[in-house]
Amino acid sequence: MASKPATTGTVEIKVERIIPAPPDAVFDAWLDPTVSGTLWHEYEKLIFDPKVDGLWYLLSLAHQCGGTPHYGRFTEIDRPGRIQHSWMSRHTLGEETMVTITFRRKGEGTLMTVVHSGLPAGDMAAAHEKGWNSIGDTFGNAFGPANAHWVRRKAARP
Repeated sequence: MASKPATTGTVEIKVERIIPAPPDAVFDAWLDPTVSGTLWHEYEKLIFDPKVDGLWYLLSLAHQCGGTPHYGRFTEIDRPGRIQHSWMSRHTLGEETMVTITFRRKGEGTLMTVVHSGLPAGDMAAAHEKGWNSIGDTFGNAFGPANAHWVRRKAARP
């Protein structure tokens, strides 16, 4: 679905995947920087304090000389159902955006949903969508062969 900019010029990206493991295992893996595919895995620098009001910082050298710092603050950690944190980088134009990850049992697995809201519309949102899908592909494979593809949806922020 094509993104529709809201009057504020921001969009929300939502991606979902069925992970072949129970919610508590998926939740714990998401907060483990040693697990491939997590947001926190394999960066040049990582500061990571996964608790409410804990800060995180990562430096990615993947796209630019000198790197791209990303940082934020955990606002909610409710095991095994929900993690929420702010997200800022030059790709959010310095504005604070919000990432919410939910984990719900679905059959014998977990429906993991990532919602990233408040992103600048256009190329910046498209780059984040590509990034979340790439992270998701790798994370899903950490639990064995992926049994579903990410569902890619972008919708206007209310």
